Amino acid sequence: MLGWAFTFFVIALVAALLGFTGIAGAATGIAKIIFFAFVVLLVISLIAGALRGRAPRI
Repeated sequence: MLGWAFTFFVIALVAALLGFTGIAGAATGIAKIIFFAFVVLLVISLIAGALRGRAPRI
């Protein structure tokens, strides 16, 4: 999921450099949504793992 957010961020940067501001704005919005969804799911996963009492696997 973080990879998708990074991909949309790169698309937004390239579109902005080429002058496609509409596409850049849309890609930036999508990247933000995906990034924050990733962060929320990460926090939920960490809390669920802590409640189970298991040590995280690295």
